[in-house]
Amino acid sequence: MSAALGVRQLGLLPYESTLLAMQRFTDARDELTPDELWLLQHTPVFTQGQAGKAEHLLNPGDIPVVKADRGGQVTYHGPGQLVAYLLLDVRRLGFGVRELVSRIELSLIELLASYGITALAKADAPGVYVDGAKIASLGLRIRNGRCFHGLALNVDMDLEPFRRINPCGYAGMAITQLADQVTRPIELSEVSKRLREQLVKHLDYAQQKTLTGGIAW
Repeated sequence: MSAALGVRQLGLLPYESTLLAMQRFTDARDELTPDELWLLQHTPVFTQGQAGKAEHLLNPGDIPVVKADRGGQVTYHGPGQLVAYLLLDVRRLGFGVRELVSRIELSLIELLASYGITALAKADAPGVYVDGAKIASLGLRIRNGRCFHGLALNVDMDLEPFRRINPCGYAGMAITQLADQVTRPIELSEVSKRLREQLVKHLDYAQQKTLTGGIAW
């Protein structure tokens, strides 16, 4: 079991500067650098994965498109979506990539179960689904045994921009969110708390440690 996962609550941030901060953190870390979890929301943006195809961008309109160095195709980030960036030393954790993805998906599934929602993962399409509709996407990049990027959980947001793309490269993919699956108000701060507890549990950390301050651009 690893010692502690450092957690940063970062609020609403632009995508490009956050991506740069993740890259710099990953490139600068060494074998003693503690792992971190960054929890935040993004201003509206479409992000295109390394193998992203232009045909999956149907009508982006006024929302910027940013090329990202993660796996996968195109997705949307915006306010009301909880983004969790996992800055982990995967070699130190001792997980293979597939096991790491499965543990992250299980964290999301158990988080949703705590709200009374039955969710599933799909072997051929990473992410988490409710009744066939995608509620959370997942994309990682592993460099020198360390990963960055992470997951995006739709909590209570405007889903319209997803109709401007083929989400994750799948034409007509249905998209849902936590707020549409429950009958009571949802607080993003509470969802964030439950998610980090699940990630600490399923990634085998002994505890979580709240980190103060922002991130270096």
